[in-house]
Amino acid sequence: MTTHEPIRILLADDQALVRGALATLLGLEDDLVVTAQVGRGDEVLDAAREHRPDIALLDVEMPGIDGLTAAAQLRQALPGVRIVIVTTFGRAGYLSRALSAGVAGYVVKDTPASELADVVRRVMRGETVIDAALATDALTAGPSPLTPRETEVLAAARDGGTISDVARSLHLSEGTTRNHLSSAMQKLEARTRADAARIAQERGWLL
Repeated sequence: MTTHEPIRILLADDQALVRGALATLLGLEDDLVVTAQVGRGDEVLDAAREHRPDIALLDVEMPGIDGLTAAAQLRQALPGVRIVIVTTFGRAGYLSRALSAGVAGYVVKDTPASELADVVRRVMRGETVIDAALATDALTAGPSPLTPRETEVLAAARDGGTISDVARSLHLSEGTTRNHLSSAMQKLEARTRADAARIAQERGWLL
C-alpha cells in the first residue's frame, strides 16, 4: 500500500453502466479512490465543490450541459481540480474545445483501465495527456472555419426546423438566418444545411 493520500476522483458520465464499471476498475488501484459520481453535466460543479476531488473525469455528451462546458465551469470555479475528458467521441473539434477549456487530459473510452489509471497519475503529476491518434486528427482537421454565429445557427437548424423556426429560436431575422446558413454551407462545401450540420458534427465543431 502507498503511504501517500490516494488521488480523489470525480466521475461524470450519463451511462450508469459505464460510470459504474469505471468506478470499479479505478477503485482496484491502491492509490486511486472514486469519491463522487454524477450522471449530468450540470451536476459536476456542485459535486466537485462538495467532494473536492483532485481529478475530474468527464464525458462529453451528457444531459444538462455537455462535458466541455462543465469543464470550463469547473476550471474557472475550482482551478485546482485537474480535468480529463473520457469520451466515445474522438472528434478533433472536441479536443480543441477541451484544450481551450483548460483540460489536462483527453482520452477515448476504449482506453484500457490500466492506461486510464496511469493517465490519472500523470495528470496528477502536472502532465497533459492527449490520445496520440486524436492529436494527429486534430492537427489534420484544423480549427473550425465557422464563426460563432454560424455555428449557433447551424446547430439550431440541424433538427430540420424551417428558416422561420430557426430565426425565431435565435431572435434573428429570416434573412440573417439564411445568410449564416448559406455561409456555413459554402465553407463546409455542403449541398444542404443537413449535410453542413452532419459535416460540422462529425468534425466536432457542433455539440
